[in-house]
Amino acid sequence: MGIKIVPRYGKSFKDKLYLPAIFAGMKTTMSHFAKNLSDTSNIKTECYPEMKPQDITQRYRGVHRLTHRDDGSVRCVACFMCATACPADCIFIEGKERRDGIDEKMPAVFKIDLLECVFCGGCVEACPCDAIRMDTGIFSFVAKRRKDFVLDKEQLLAHKSFEGEK
Repeated sequence: MGIKIVPRYGKSFKDKLYLPAIFAGMKTTMSHFAKNLSDTSNIKTECYPEMKPQDITQRYRGVHRLTHRDDGSVRCVACFMCATACPADCIFIEGKERRDGIDEKMPAVFKIDLLECVFCGGCVEACPCDAIRMDTGIFSFVAKRRKDFVLDKEQLLAHKSFEGEK
């Protein structure tokens, strides 16, 4: 029937102990260690957080931000598209009517839980009005309490773009 029998290697006791493979790996590790010990100028290190990485690309997904319109109001119309597209279900929105004569809603509450967020960018892609972006360049967000990781509307509006534009 065309069945090909492939012989199995490693039947000897020496091969079953994996000693040759372990010693080959240790040889590689020790050669790198000796090379780095003798010439420390070739060791690549970054002094984080004193020096921020310079290789952040334009497509990097940092912490979220909400954008403003030209008149300074919130661009978000509380359509819930970002919350619907979010696979982690970490966006919470409550809409309210606008009182400035524009026939749209606006968010009364807009919160993002950064501990639940997987930074997939689905909310940015789903937003029909370009109200939410992930271009802040903030890649390390540190806090002491869990509630500090839940960003509200005011905090999201305060974030600026990585390039500095509003």
